[in-house]
This record gives sequence, C-alpha cells and structure tokens, in this order.
Amino acid sequence: MRAKSGFLKGLNPTMAIWSKFLVFALVIMAFVATEGVGDFFTGINNFLVGTMKWYYLGIVASFLFFVIWLLFSRYGNLRLGKDTDRPEFSYFSWFAMLFGAGMGIGLVFWSIAEPIYHFQSNPFIAEDASQTAEAAQVAMRLTLFHWGLHPWAIYVIVALALAYFAYRKDLPLTIRSSLYPLIGDKIYGPLGHLADLLAVYGTVFGVATSLGLGVQQMATGLYEITGWGFWVTETVTDGVTKTEPALAAMMVLIAIISGLATVSVVSGVGKGVKILSEVNLWLSIVILAFFIAFGPTRYLLASFLQNIGDYVGQVIPLSLWTNANDETSQWQGWWTAFYWGWWMSWAPFVGMFIARISRGRTIREFILGVLLVPTLLGAVWLTAFGGTALHIELFGDGGIVEAVKSDLTSALYVTIEKMNAGFMGSIAAIVATILIATYFITSSDSGTLVVNTLLSVGHENPPTVHRVIWGLGEGFVAAALLMAGGLKALQAAAIAAALPFSIIMIFMMIGLVKSLRQEDLGIAYAQGGDKVSGGLND
Repeated sequence: MRAKSGFLKGLNPTMAIWSKFLVFALVIMAFVATEGVGDFFTGINNFLVGTMKWYYLGIVASFLFFVIWLLFSRYGNLRLGKDTDRPEFSYFSWFAMLFGAGMGIGLVFWSIAEPIYHFQSNPFIAEDASQTAEAAQVAMRLTLFHWGLHPWAIYVIVALALAYFAYRKDLPLTIRSSLYPLIGDKIYGPLGHLADLLAVYGTVFGVATSLGLGVQQMATGLYEITGWGFWVTETVTDGVTKTEPALAAMMVLIAIISGLATVSVVSGVGKGVKILSEVNLWLSIVILAFFIAFGPTRYLLASFLQNIGDYVGQVIPLSLWTNANDETSQWQGWWTAFYWGWWMSWAPFVGMFIARISRGRTIREFILGVLLVPTLLGAVWLTAFGGTALHIELFGDGGIVEAVKSDLTSALYVTIEKMNAGFMGSIAAIVATILIATYFITSSDSGTLVVNTLLSVGHENPPTVHRVIWGLGEGFVAAALLMAGGLKALQAAAIAAALPFSIIMIFMMIGLVKSLRQEDLGIAYAQGGDKVSGGLND
C-alpha cells in the first residue's frame, strides 16, 4: 500500500496525491478568488446550520452516552495493547499532551470572550435580565457545556477505537482499521482510503480553524504589549472606532509559527511534541495562578463549586435542547452547532494523537483520564478567566463587554489590564501571548504528524519531507480561510468538515462494540476450556 521509492516513498500514492491536490487547490482558489470562496463557505454554513443542526446536536449527545456506557461496561479492564503492555508516558506527560492537543488555542481564545458574549445575550435569559448575576451564571453554564464532557467524549471514541485496533489487534494506526469488523480486508481498498481521506480533511480544516483563531489573538496581544500599529487595523463606523487584527500581521505570524511547528514535528512525538506540550502545561499553570492570585480569589473558588454543580445538573437537558420552538434564532447554530462541528473536525487529529500516547492503558483508565480530567481542568481554567471578567462586570469598573463588542480577540488582554496587577499584569500579558504561540505550535505539529500517519497507512514515523510539506500546508490553509472571510469562514469550514466524518464515527462505534463482544466471547470460551477466539478473524 505504500510506495517503495520516489517522492512518495513511505506514503500511499493514491491518498497522498488526492489529499495534496484538493487541499492546495482550495488554497490557490482562496488567494485568487477570495470573495467567491468566502461566499461558498457562507453558503455551506447556512445550509448545514439551517437543515442539519438537529443532527449535530443529537449525534454528539449519543457519543457522550455511548462513552459513559462503555466506562461502566465489563470491557473496562481490557488493555489498549497486549496484556503485558504498560504506558509509555507518565500521567503528567500524558495529561499535558492530551490537554494541549485537545483544547489548546481555542481555550485561550474563548475563555473570556465566550462567557462575556453570553453574559450580554443568550436564549435562556430575558432581554431585561442581561448583564445580571443570573446572566453570569447562565453564561458560565453554557461555556462549560461547550468545553466540557461532549468534546472529550468525541475524542474518546476516535482515540479508543484507534488504540484498540492498532495496539491490541495489530492493525495500522489509521481510521480505516476501526472499520475492520464491518468490512474486513476491504479497509485496504477504496473504502478505507475514503475513511482516511475524510479524516485528513477534517484534521486540516480543524487545525486551520484553531490556527486562524490563534493568530488573531496573537496579533492583538503583540499590539497590546508593543503598541506597534503593524499588528492591528482601525476602522471608524458611525463615529465608533473598531480595532481588529491586521491581515498582513496574521500572515506573518502564520508563516513564523508554522515554520517553528514544522521543526518540532520533524523531531517526533518523544522529543519536540512532548517537550512543547509540557512547556504548554507549565505556562498554563503560571497564567492560571496569576488569575487566581490577582483576581477575585474568594469569588472564583465559590464560583467553581457553583459552576460544577450547575453544569452537572443541566448537562443532560442542554445535550438534548434544540431550540425547536424558535426558528428565527441563530444562536445555537453559531455556538453549539459550531462547537460540535469543530470538535468532530478535530477528532481524527486529536483522537489519533491521544491513541499514539495511550498504549498500555486500560479502557476504563483511558476513559476516566481522557473524559474527566481535562473536563475538570477546563472548568478550573474557564472559571478563573471567565469568572474574573464577569466579576469585573458585576462588581468592578466593567469595560470588557465593550471590548468584546469591538474585538473578540482583545477580551483576554483587556481583562488582564482591568485586574490592576501593575507590573505582574504586563508579565501575564506576555506569558499569555507566548502560551498562544506554543499552543499554536503543538496544534500544528500534532496535526501534521497525524495527517502523515494517515497518508502512510499507520506508519508512526512518516517521511520527513512530507511532514515539512503538511506542516507548512496547514499554515497556508489557515491563511486562506482568514482571507476568505475571517472567523465566519473558519467556523463554516469546521462545521462542513465534520459532517462526513461524523458518519465514520458512527461506524467506528459499531465496529468497536462488535470487536469487543467477539473478544469477550473468546475469553468466555477460554475460561470454559475451549479454544480462544481470535476476535476479528472468527
């Protein structure tokens, strides 16, 4: 299946050619016909949100219920690998890598902007109750809902299926392997190619969405730190001055960070990716400690407990809420449906990366670690950042709502400024910007590694030259989407990429359950003194 010589050596030629052609064709079109590509993505987004929103909400809810069932099932003690295998990475390194890959830039970008946005308006509060204590609680509930159990349940399904079939059944570390119980050796033909190509496209567009968000916030941060006008542009509409990241500045940042990410991915998971993931975690701890220490500490501690209780009590109703009685509202399409699409587009990339670092863990240990630990860490982060901003609005000088209305990317830096931490605030702004850059690098290099693993049909050390090509290519895609429509184009691309892959995920669940039951039957035979079933082959 892999070419043995030539430029495509080590890769599957069919997949390598088609993936590069379609992705780079989009990039060229975005640069040549920017407006047309922007309209194309807008049309896709309007169609999917208008007609398929119920599907995105329902399928992601089913993913969470499936993972919870699997957690408490009798299969929990099976190991992702041979029975004698043990984990390659410590818990600290494991949590650092999966949290950085799973959330990264997005959590920094939205940690303040989202709760402040919902604080102003959301479907669960009346207009006259906006920007009140009630609105603040609902805002945190919705933010935790979008960043909590659901995205990690999506990642669990993909990562668990990949790790199980690769390390326990000795199949390639690719999406196609999870379909083996359903189609057998046909996974090595066109159907398998299609499954992996859909994963490639989902990864490229999912990572590009995060990179696009990251460079917008980095440009704003560099402007706040240096004061250089290069980083932003100012427009005046009806006498109101609005500041936003400059396109040229974002292109420069994409080029620089993509280059650094390419260097990192060439060094491999055990070196560059692992080191940067641990740096991410330490920088995250530093900035988190700053918010807790210099923010409203007592309020944050009390809010954390309250937010957790509120989220747990509302998670099931929110999971199944479709706002069916209001056909004019676009809130759910631009928030929940976007997030579910974004997480699913990230699922091949994050799932394969988590599978790659999770060999040797049991299924129950894996689900507990991947589902619950990052959810709790995310809740702490969102409460510290979002809670500080809400406290400033409720009990302080305010001003963050106006900042979000003017420029979403400025929310983090305006909040740090409003904390009145003096010199430490300036240091925190610098650390936050560096953190965005390192998350940018780890997201890009992890995505690049996953794309090349798919194109090489599971080879865990794909050819270096193609790591370089895709490392730079992801940067080009992010740049193209920013040119074609900015944040709306990024959101549309994520939602569109998720739809076909969500269907693959349904078959992944079916294939995983079928194989687990076959293995369970084999164990039962063995305990009864009969032959042991081969699982996949019997």
